[in-house]
Amino acid sequence: MRATRLPDQVPANSAPLLEEWYRRHLRPGVLDLSSSGVRPYTFEQVRLACGIGRAELDAVLMDDSDSQGGADVRRAIADRYGDGDPDRVLVTHGSSEAIALTLPVVLRPGDRVVVQESAYHALGHYPAAIGCEVAVLPAGAVRGGHVDPAVLAELITGDVAAVIVNFPHNPTGRTLSPEGWAAFVDHVATTGALLVWDAAFSEITHRWAQLPEPASRYERTLSYGTFSKAFGLPGLRVGWCLGPPELLRATFPRRDRSTLFLSPLVELIAARAMRRAPALIEPRRAEARRNLDRLRAWVAEHAEHVRWQEPLGGVCALLEIRGLSGEAADCEAFCLGLLEAHRTLLVPGSAFGRPDGVRLGFGGAEREFRAGLGELSAWLRGARS
Repeated sequence: MRATRLPDQVPANSAPLLEEWYRRHLRPGVLDLSSSGVRPYTFEQVRLACGIGRAELDAVLMDDSDSQGGADVRRAIADRYGDGDPDRVLVTHGSSEAIALTLPVVLRPGDRVVVQESAYHALGHYPAAIGCEVAVLPAGAVRGGHVDPAVLAELITGDVAAVIVNFPHNPTGRTLSPEGWAAFVDHVATTGALLVWDAAFSEITHRWAQLPEPASRYERTLSYGTFSKAFGLPGLRVGWCLGPPELLRATFPRRDRSTLFLSPLVELIAARAMRRAPALIEPRRAEARRNLDRLRAWVAEHAEHVRWQEPLGGVCALLEIRGLSGEAADCEAFCLGLLEAHRTLLVPGSAFGRPDGVRLGFGGAEREFRAGLGELSAWLRGARS
């Protein structure tokens, strides 16, 4: 069982389709049905929920911070997601920087690397740019909370240097059950490959409990996280990587020549948000689940136009649109038509190597989500008919 679809590889001087799509088409007055995160908070909401006083903000010394991240924010992340050891945490400008710093350190030209199909573009970009031999873990291999054992045996073998996956998956919402997680991690461990685990959506699941940090079962693991998805803080631009201290230190030469460190003001907010995570995550998780209930009914009502595999985690789904040719241009024209006729934004599946569908996000405000679904209904039943 093989697949070849990853997000399109573009030259280093060209922007990924996902980011370029937002630059061109997300504007005021548009109903955004495309986002992979929950509804963002205002700073006032964050400050009140996290108990950040004005005196604390005024006392922040606007000095340099640490290359690995300030001690307080690293300790807060380690306590919630790691083993409590702040030396196993690297704090970055979003998880995208964590990916950019770590993958070039751990991969070499010619390495055989397995990357999950339709994953976030950066996860596939760096192995290819480095010159690795990239094999694809097919989306269809993840079923019922497990990865097909036959696919694992065929694809993830002793010659694999790294296995790069994202659970819950963006954009499909596929994920693993606790038993499926254990079986998958154990199989990777038998090969000795490095497990690279994108856990951006770990806090939001719809069937099973939140999956543990894989390093608790297999030491050769890198795990990425972010405030951008479940926390509702994409504008904070803070992410992290959990991993062996010596590997994290190996990223310093790259960072010393680029971003150096985060602002101490940002680190203060991030540390407090991590300590008060339930106050931020729980309301948005509940809203997303109510939206998912509405989306489930909507898909059933529009079965002649769309089909899906219901997402089991995260706040986005891949909707297959009946009648699309499977060509990227057709998929993008569908989304542009919806935008122009109904001021409603979706992301074309071609941004994820899936031009047969679109990414639909259900993490936004309920009122706007209902309105966006109404506009999508009108487009499907009108112009598309």
